[in-house]
Amino acid sequence: MILTGPEIRDQVTAGAIDIDPFDPGQLNPNSYDLHLSTRIGWYTGEVLDCARDNPFEHHTVPADGMVLSPGRIYLASTAERVGSDTFVPIIRARSSMARLGLFVHVTADLIDIGSHGHLTLQLHAVQPVRIYPRLRIAQVTFWQVKGDIELYDGKYQGTGELPMPSRLHRDLPQAAPR
Repeated sequence: MILTGPEIRDQVTAGAIDIDPFDPGQLNPNSYDLHLSTRIGWYTGEVLDCARDNPFEHHTVPADGMVLSPGRIYLASTAERVGSDTFVPIIRARSSMARLGLFVHVTADLIDIGSHGHLTLQLHAVQPVRIYPRLRIAQVTFWQVKGDIELYDGKYQGTGELPMPSRLHRDLPQAAPR
């Protein structure tokens, strides 16, 4: 069951949902809008290797904006810290962003229960699109769970304001030969 906007507000007030900073003006009928932070990054290698820690650069989104180009994955963080030990957050693009051809977190939209931090968004532009810091870019919904809760305690826990590149290589028993 998905929470309504008023229920999201009530659960933030009760401490069951963590959104910081929280602004009631960002509530929607069944979601909460999230802003892009000032931080963005991208991989610098031509080929990304699942068995390696890929080279990655962090940058600041300038106040006058930044153009995202097709053919590259960008990682950006949310300005808000989000999480819950009670509900499962799911993030998606705002429809206004999708209508500009910007894919925002199309895959891996499920945030594990117990995960808290600034969310890393995967951005992919269909055509060049200019983004700005503090842009309302995504929305988060919260879902009730059924069954015993096991809180997330994984490799992305407590993500700060810098977007977090993939740590998939940590899941492999040993580095694969090139």
